Amino acid sequence: MSPALGTGIVPILGYITPIPASDKAVRPSVVGAGGLITDNGTRGFGIAADLYLDQARYEWESVYVHGNLDYNLYGEGFVNGNAGHKLPLEQSGQLFFTKLLRDLGKDVYAGARFLTGSSFITLKPTSGELALIPPDVGIHTNLRALGMEVSRDSRPDRFYPLKGSVIDFTGDFFMKGLGSRYSFQSYEFTFNKYVSLSKKQVLAYNLYFCGTGGKPPFYGNCIYGVNSELRGYTAGRYLDAFMLATQLEYRLVLPWRFGIVGFGGIGGVAPGADQWRINQMLPAGGTGLRYVLSKKYHVNLRNDYAWGKDNFTWSVGVGEAF
Repeated sequence: MSPALGTGIVPILGYITPIPASDKAVRPSVVGAGGLITDNGTRGFGIAADLYLDQARYEWESVYVHGNLDYNLYGEGFVNGNAGHKLPLEQSGQLFFTKLLRDLGKDVYAGARFLTGSSFITLKPTSGELALIPPDVGIHTNLRALGMEVSRDSRPDRFYPLKGSVIDFTGDFFMKGLGSRYSFQSYEFTFNKYVSLSKKQVLAYNLYFCGTGGKPPFYGNCIYGVNSELRGYTAGRYLDAFMLATQLEYRLVLPWRFGIVGFGGIGGVAPGADQWRINQMLPAGGTGLRYVLSKKYHVNLRNDYAWGKDNFTWSVGVGEAF
């Protein structure tokens, strides 16, 4: 659960199996469903599947979510986020995403992506000094994009990797010709590396870059704190056209299905690719507790406690942060 959405209940049901189930050498597939109820009014549900088909020659992933998210917006850029003037918003809608990748050999997959969604944003009652109200508030918005993805994944275990690496690049192109209200482009690059120090100790490294072009809605920008990039920051406080984050995590397996981690990193947001500022970097660090939900696949329940530049976050999830 993201700290941006408050505290609540997230029931999750998942199933992991290779396809076909008798072929244990094939990378396992995952199907699942979940809900979300928090104390700030957020409600939602989703279903998802990430399937490796035809002896893992193809990867097909699909996600559908529906609900409303209640969160605070601080404005675009480091200066607005640093000022701390928040704007309480409720965004209701739905999203469907799917992708189909083909194995090209040497652990490389490539293929196409499609995303479509609709939402309506309203301003919640509040008092005090507010952040600037964006033009996206009070209108119905449709977003639709075609995209591409290239990925190389050499991890023997996708759920708790002891070695190997992941290199992933995506590009999504939102176009009015597809029915999208906005025309813009979104690019993401991820590099993860895993090194075993011993049978029960792992070092995991993560590098993430995000960039946008065109004129996206505020939530189409790169948002610091989303997807554990970086833990210690509430998603929505810092966002801009470009974002960079890097982090290192130490993982230790303990007896009785428990584990602990320690992590630290640094990153930032910028309005342009050449406008990074050292004094606007956003460091973070923290620690976490793990509990093994599936001994067969080493899937962990994750509890992370992190500190950013000026705040603390607690987040819970299934699976490692990266």
